[in-house]
Amino acid sequence: MIIRLKHQNNEYYTDLSRPLDISVAVDFDREDTLAWYIDPPKREPVQIDGFIGSVQKGGSVNFFNLHLNPHAHGTHTETSGHINLIPHSVNKHFKTYHSIAELTTVYPEKRGEDKVITKNNLERSIKYQTTSLIIRTEPNTKLDKTSNFSNTNPPFFSADALATLALKRVENLLVDLPSVDKEQDGGKLLGHRAFWNHPSKERLHCTITELIYIPNKIPDGLYLLNLQVAPMENDAAPSRPLLFKLNPA
Repeated sequence: MIIRLKHQNNEYYTDLSRPLDISVAVDFDREDTLAWYIDPPKREPVQIDGFIGSVQKGGSVNFFNLHLNPHAHGTHTETSGHINLIPHSVNKHFKTYHSIAELTTVYPEKRGEDKVITKNNLERSIKYQTTSLIIRTEPNTKLDKTSNFSNTNPPFFSADALATLALKRVENLLVDLPSVDKEQDGGKLLGHRAFWNHPSKERLHCTITELIYIPNKIPDGLYLLNLQVAPMENDAAPSRPLLFKLNPA
């Protein structure tokens, strides 16, 4: 299905039959986890009064209990409830499922043992004014889709970089990292706070999506973003961002 869209007085078209999935699935067969030092996700058949919810084990159906942490086990979308005394639900506050998004590739700056995405990085990389922004960090390899990020000190954003995105009215930020903040920062979470304007004028409708994976074959540019978030009343939920390339009409 071909549809036409307008963005800042320019017209584009896209093919809805050709989505580009940039999510990382929750994999219950992994022997480790993607981030944050916890056990891998678990999938166990229900067992009640002689019933077992596994066809492989003799049951009539597969009927599993799932144990997972959305922040650690795959692509997820979170609200400011992640850092708030009140764990605002992503299901209640996120309502903009479609938006125009820019995908841009960023080369973090080396600062001692850290790799930091700075305000200057973003100002050099961002070419459009969009409500959604997708960041691909270099180097980018297929291993990023399966690696365990725990204790690796991955790249992170400086607080002023994320404050700049808030000023630019970016409402949905998607990153291929386990967090926008440094892995070990003493609980400061300065980047999260800057992006959400926490606690003064909190941007409750804005989201951060982490642990995405963007193959190198997907070029930088403008896309229609369909951000699908599992309907869970929690500060974060597993999500599936889909991109549709925008072509000049």
